[in-house]
Amino acid sequence: MIERYTRAAMQKVWSLEQQYQSWLEVEIAVMDGLVQEGGRVSELRSIRPTVTELALVEQNAKFNVEEIADLEKVTKHDMVAFTRNISASLGPEKKWIHYGLTSTDVVDTAQALRLRDANKIIRKELIAYSDVLRRLTLKYKTTVMMGRTHGVHAEPTTFGLVLARYYQASLRNLERFDRVASEMETGKLSGSVGTFANISPEVEMAAMKRLKLQPQPVGSQVLPRDLHADYISTLALIGTSLEEVAVEIRGLQRSEIHEVEEGFAGGQKGSSSMPHKRNPIGSENIVGLSRVLRGMTIPAYENVPLWHERDISHSSAERVILPEATSTLDYMLHRMTNILDNLQVFPEQMKKNMNRTYGLIYSQRLMYALMDDADFSREQAYDVVQPLTARAWDEQIQFRSLVDADPVIQEKLSKKQVDDAFDYHWHLRHVDDVFARLNLNDGE
Repeated sequence: MIERYTRAAMQKVWSLEQQYQSWLEVEIAVMDGLVQEGGRVSELRSIRPTVTELALVEQNAKFNVEEIADLEKVTKHDMVAFTRNISASLGPEKKWIHYGLTSTDVVDTAQALRLRDANKIIRKELIAYSDVLRRLTLKYKTTVMMGRTHGVHAEPTTFGLVLARYYQASLRNLERFDRVASEMETGKLSGSVGTFANISPEVEMAAMKRLKLQPQPVGSQVLPRDLHADYISTLALIGTSLEEVAVEIRGLQRSEIHEVEEGFAGGQKGSSSMPHKRNPIGSENIVGLSRVLRGMTIPAYENVPLWHERDISHSSAERVILPEATSTLDYMLHRMTNILDNLQVFPEQMKKNMNRTYGLIYSQRLMYALMDDADFSREQAYDVVQPLTARAWDEQIQFRSLVDADPVIQEKLSKKQVDDAFDYHWHLRHVDDVFARLNLNDGE
């Protein structure tokens, strides 16, 4: 995890201290399950730890990160080092540590606990991000601006409508996230190849209840990795949605457009060489990290096909991508929320830019006026209007002046009809309808 892009709460979730703490929680939950349900050592004899032994483990079991590291140098196995370090803090009751389990029982189940903690952090940021988009969408509901396709002036829209698309995407992302986060709250405690040979399904069920996780119905020695691939893919998709907003901000902040600008703090420097620079560095940061986040989907997908009941080719990759993906998205969400919260918006510049293409943005409306009021076919109306648009653009002449001088248009349309065709309000008449679909009300 890169400290620059990791916030403190997420760093704690993925610390070694928290890793071993979650492992211990799983070990104790299994022992509790054994107390409640018992475990079969053979077909002839059932044994279980006592309530007293469970209490001793709960009270006295402890670990030391440095000591585990030293033990691992000898054992070459982190779980063995961990269980031996735990056992050193206990008496005879240590026999119940890791009873009936294999390493991945503990690792995968404990990982679900840490992902749950990470997901609580991410969800809070998702809501904050969605809330700021909602506020800005309502604020700029009727702020007219130039709509662009292919980067070229198209027809008028509003900044609120632009933001509304991103707000709706944030709601979809929240739904996606809740689904995969819920699916990741699962574990398995079924032993070496998932057959429950040394631990019963009843013990697993009791342990999972204590941990507030769902037992995976069937597994091998590991949880199915399509779950993790789906999860990482969803995080990457959310990151890509943030990138979509960041690209829009970057485009609108260009000097030639300058309709919005990222907040620029006192003392902030935009360039080491050019004192005048104010760059959209936050949005560019989001774009770069989104690329990294998408890159993590590849190992997540390649972790799905493991050999037989398991191998550990997924393990090393997940030690990187799970902390990195959750930390990166958390950072991105928090930063993008701050970017939007401090975004400078320039409505007058938006109106000014609408006039930069000589009124050509009203060509379609004029074409329809000819079709509706002069009973022209589409082809006839198009062929009347297009030559005028070409001349306006090539000669940098106001389109309206050419329209007013065109004999065909003047014969077919009144001044009021032409005025109506050149009124941007026509394009905004259904803004309320779109907002109603999103349950966005001005009073909120």
